[in-house]
Amino acid sequence: MADPDDELRKRVEAQAARMRQADRERPNLLAQTVYVGTLGLLFVLPTVAGAYLGLWLDRLSEAYSLRWTLSLIIAGVIVGAVNVYLFIQE
Repeated sequence: MADPDDELRKRVEAQAARMRQADRERPNLLAQTVYVGTLGLLFVLPTVAGAYLGLWLDRLSEAYSLRWTLSLIIAGVIVGAVNVYLFIQE
């Protein structure tokens, strides 16, 4: 017959090991900052690239227009949102 003290000791040791592992795997402030910064870049870079490309295309036309700029900013926001979504799902 198993000793109740041995069972209790094994359960307590297993719980303590799980707590130590959870403490080691907990993300620190630097890791969280890098994660949020990466999300920001994934969203902002396509938007800014779309704005600059749209501005360049609008300047090629003779008439004053913001059609390309606005269209590519919206496309950049959509691409950035998809990037962030896919990064979070990973």
